[in-house]
Amino acid sequence: MLSMTGYGRAFREIDGRQMTVEIKSVNHRFLDISFRVPRNLMFLEDDARRQIGARLSRGHVDLFITYRNLRTDARTVHVDEALFGAYADALRKLSDACGSGMRDDRTLMGIARLPDVMTIAEADEDQAAVQALMQQTLDEALDQLLAMRGREGEAMKKDLSGRLDAIERMTAEVEKRYPETVEEYTRRLRTSVAELVGSGVDETRLLMEVALMADRSAIAEEIVRLNSHARQLRALFESPEPIGRRMDFIVQELNREVNTISSKSQDIPITQLTVDMKAEIEKLREQLQNIE
Repeated sequence: MLSMTGYGRAFREIDGRQMTVEIKSVNHRFLDISFRVPRNLMFLEDDARRQIGARLSRGHVDLFITYRNLRTDARTVHVDEALFGAYADALRKLSDACGSGMRDDRTLMGIARLPDVMTIAEADEDQAAVQALMQQTLDEALDQLLAMRGREGEAMKKDLSGRLDAIERMTAEVEKRYPETVEEYTRRLRTSVAELVGSGVDETRLLMEVALMADRSAIAEEIVRLNSHARQLRALFESPEPIGRRMDFIVQELNREVNTISSKSQDIPITQLTVDMKAEIEKLREQLQNIE
């Protein structure tokens, strides 16, 4: 069982290229991936999406990539000679206008500082090398993310198992209580009829009425289905496949059976048990929202 909440971070440097990948995920109905990468690395997006999709099936995922190229061929300096010529012409005109009293103090560094005379350009990236670096770094970050998801999943499994224990225990109490409700109804009905007509109680009519009541309030099928659903949920706990959606469906069925028992029963103890069962089922539902 895996949670959908997790975080992973990895850093790698290969051949003068440094990359840091951070990935975090939270619950989401489907797999939704959001990228935060430098503009010059947009070509990595499709590969990263496929790589994440191969290991995650649900959750909102935020991916952050930072990158530095420290190789000597990573940048080039470009000199705009035409622009420098224009600056030189302008400076000569300025010198002529100022007369001989203005000293021409041009130096090489002074010229280099003139706007846009010298510009630094990023060299085209070796896409294959950067993709290989990203795949290795992202794999390591995903390992950390999945490890964290697994730890949270184990904690959630214990919590869910405890709530299932409570539901199964209350289901057994309802099953045990039901025959007593029929007996109590028979006694109440016999007493009520006796008060109205005296000792001449028509046993046949009385038994027919009790049988009708027992048929209307029969919950044997619901009990069987409740126990079956609980067993299915426990089996899913150990499944290697994503289980969140299937568990959500089964919990809906659990709730349906408990609601049916509640609507059939006129017995206060059973009604109270179904209220407690629905409270546990609601807590199950809340937890399931974060299970992959």
